Amino acid sequence: MTVKTSFICLKCSLLGLFLLFFQVNFAQGDFSGVETILKQYQKTFGKDLAIMVNKEGKNLYKHETEEFKLKTASAIGNSSTWLTAAVVMIYVDEGKIKLDDPVSKYLPFFEKYLKGYITIRQCLSHTTGIQSDASGLASVVQKNKFATLDEAVNAYVSKRQIENNPGEVFKFSNVGPDIAARVIEVVSKKTFDRVSAEKLFRPLGMRVTSFYTEKGMVNPSSGAVSSAFDYMNFMMMILNKGMHNGKRILSEASIMEMQKQQFANLPVKYVPTLMAGFGHGLGLWLQEKDDAGNASVISSPGMFGTWAWIDLKRNYAAIILPKKVESDQKKEVFLGIKDEIDAEIK
Repeated sequence: MTVKTSFICLKCSLLGLFLLFFQVNFAQGDFSGVETILKQYQKTFGKDLAIMVNKEGKNLYKHETEEFKLKTASAIGNSSTWLTAAVVMIYVDEGKIKLDDPVSKYLPFFEKYLKGYITIRQCLSHTTGIQSDASGLASVVQKNKFATLDEAVNAYVSKRQIENNPGEVFKFSNVGPDIAARVIEVVSKKTFDRVSAEKLFRPLGMRVTSFYTEKGMVNPSSGAVSSAFDYMNFMMMILNKGMHNGKRILSEASIMEMQKQQFANLPVKYVPTLMAGFGHGLGLWLQEKDDAGNASVISSPGMFGTWAWIDLKRNYAAIILPKKVESDQKKEVFLGIKDEIDAEIK
């Protein structure tokens, strides 16, 4: 090989590296605006934070620390409910339950306490009318007194009043999702954490995600642990219309049903500040809607600081998962981060 040929090959290699570098940065975007916000609100998030942005199976942006990686498990608070609803919808797909079945069909004691007309759909949309538990972090502490989900649901039914007729008032609480999960336990004859692992987490490769806890009962509403990597697998399945690695996890019909506004225009008795102004589907929030009223951004904010969302218009998914437990998250900070990500993806 001549010196001239070697020089040409070197130029080609350098040009190739330059083009590769350019393509990667073009695909990933700058995302410096996100980093600026994270530095500005480090006290809110804590120093350990994982963020992922994924579009069409490609990781556009990630943020992790030495102590808190994308695959590190952490409590996700009310972001658990999206997972719970997905497990319930798997059983709908299998024909073992129907959303508009009364819960009393599977839990007959509901009839005894005049709650037999509450449906599974109402459980997943916070419209059961049953007196709610404590809000915020207090609800997590409260749940530790129950040994099982069965015990908790029995307490809801036997000791709490009907405050409003089912389907007539929206009131965010842990009650409904817990009842829906208990129905799955009865139908499957297995604990909800085991069912979730078998039907959802293992098929999606969610290796560190679980509802299991050594401190007390399974908590389908706000008790899951997951990682940014695992939860992203779940959201990419949703974006892929129920498919993961060539295997169907959920039907397209179930995904569409979860993303529909449920019981629109109801009076709102209580909603956390983080979700104020959002619509509600089944286990998730309609963060933004298009002109026709269809969801364009769906999300599942959690009181522990997790914020997971899918932008259906821009076709990407993202998750913010801090290690720090923070009960007073700032909604405008999360939305500011989303605006920066949107600007990069366009």
